[in-house]
Amino acid sequence: MPKTNKYDFGGYATKNGLKCTDGRVILKDAFKDNDGMTVPLVWQHMHDSPENVIGHAVLENREDGVYAHCRFNDTPNGQKAKIIVEHGDVAALSIWANSLVEKSKAVIHGIIREVSLVLSGANPGALIDNVSISHADGTISQVDDEAIIYTGLELDHEEEVEHADGPDDSASDDNAANEETIEEVFNSLSEKQKVAVYAIIGAAAVKPEEEDDTAEHSNISKGDRKIMKRNVFDGTSSEKEKKVISHELFSEILSDAVKLGSLRQSFIAHSITNIDYLFPDAQAVDAEPSLISRDMEWVAGVINGARHSRFSRIKSIHADITVETARALGYVTAALKKEEVFGLLHRTTTPTTIYKKQKLDRDDLVDITDLDVVAWLKREMRIMLDEEIARAMLVSDGRDPVAQADDKIPEANIRPIWKDDDMYSHKVQTLVGDGIDDVLDKYILGRANYKGSGSPTLYAAPTFLTNVLLMKDTLGYRIYKTEAELAAALRVSKIVEVPVMENLVREAGATDYKLLGIVVNMKDYVLGADKGGEVNFFDDFDIDYNQYKYLIETRVSGALVLPKSALVLEQATT
Repeated sequence: MPKTNKYDFGGYATKNGLKCTDGRVILKDAFKDNDGMTVPLVWQHMHDSPENVIGHAVLENREDGVYAHCRFNDTPNGQKAKIIVEHGDVAALSIWANSLVEKSKAVIHGIIREVSLVLSGANPGALIDNVSISHADGTISQVDDEAIIYTGLELDHEEEVEHADGPDDSASDDNAANEETIEEVFNSLSEKQKVAVYAIIGAAAVKPEEEDDTAEHSNISKGDRKIMKRNVFDGTSSEKEKKVISHELFSEILSDAVKLGSLRQSFIAHSITNIDYLFPDAQAVDAEPSLISRDMEWVAGVINGARHSRFSRIKSIHADITVETARALGYVTAALKKEEVFGLLHRTTTPTTIYKKQKLDRDDLVDITDLDVVAWLKREMRIMLDEEIARAMLVSDGRDPVAQADDKIPEANIRPIWKDDDMYSHKVQTLVGDGIDDVLDKYILGRANYKGSGSPTLYAAPTFLTNVLLMKDTLGYRIYKTEAELAAALRVSKIVEVPVMENLVREAGATDYKLLGIVVNMKDYVLGADKGGEVNFFDDFDIDYNQYKYLIETRVSGALVLPKSALVLEQATT
């Protein structure tokens, strides 16, 4: 740390291991790149005026967190803030950081851009507040790598801060920080070395007359559970082992392990029972269960690409001026002038409710301590809700309207592009047995019927897309080496693979058609929701059944609003 400035106060900008309300934890050295850096000291994270910069902070990365040495500037606001801090009226720091890297709910890297005095902090480590951006269309998105982190840690006043003109104890502090604990040394050992330590500790802890040639460790009862005691650092005491390994036998085991090439096999060769007790328990790779799901990269593009309306009742009105009677006419002297005639077409789409419901027994919720199961469950519910809405917009939910009538999303409320009327969704249909060449030729011919906005996107079934990319010329070379080349040939901006479009078949009279792809610009599809009908999350406690219940739901409508704004590529199967 520099020794030329006198600091007015200091405090921890953040500390290691602080667990936030959403389950995230700030790990050691997450902000180590800030060590020695000078960042602005501001008031209440306000950046709209230079007057809000009231000083600067020099950051020091320590073993237990990042410490901020702060000095006020000579501006009126800086001196006012200094008086407030000295008087004890404000006693909390907060930081704004970006370039956040997060893995399994743990913040492992970030860059602190400013330190701020705040009126009141949360509980230590209580909140990481991601930055939200409101867009012109009413939607709100979060910047995942940028956040304001409220640690709620109280600052140190001037008399408690190490100043430049005081003694320099940093060397002794560094030596103390560099000293490793016994547990840290033990954890640095390999698994084979740990096994040997377990056995040695067991052998040294008993009297010679109690020695035996088997290793059977005792259990400690804790309620209805029994815990095997193997690690001296697990924080609980254990009973004296009833049977342990003798020093002589253990020497033989180590000697034979060299010959057999395995310490485990050496133990087994000496007829030691319950050998698995000596080996550590399996540890989960991630902090929470991973979700086994379909590829959902297409979901955000469909929902965010659609036009969002503040009204849930969508009405579209069109005038058909393609009819013969709408044409301009020539005039003959003294003849009667005729009026043009064309019809108005309109349709209205009303909203429907889409929901997902879950429940958890309170006993289970209390017993699960390894993860924030509620936060994890909420993320799962939102993921599945978004996928269901996107699926309904493209191809419908696929549920039978008779057998699954209670669960089906009505196709008159969220109109699937695939099954929409030909006025809005033009069908390009190929025959049974047509090859990929024939399918692409008919698509190119039918492309002239597309009347939608701008450059559309091709949403394709995985098998169809694979077959197109496997096409070869007469010399055996692939015709389309990349998806970008294929997109250019099909006159679309990009190609998106949609797993839920695989093997979908639509009945049209006596013919069944298999869906191959949908070409559409999602700006021509409107999602409507009244105020209060947007996505909402509810939770409640059922006192009779001792259960927490969770509900996520939305009330929306959806439909194409421009004629011929989509092309549907299908192939007859019958």
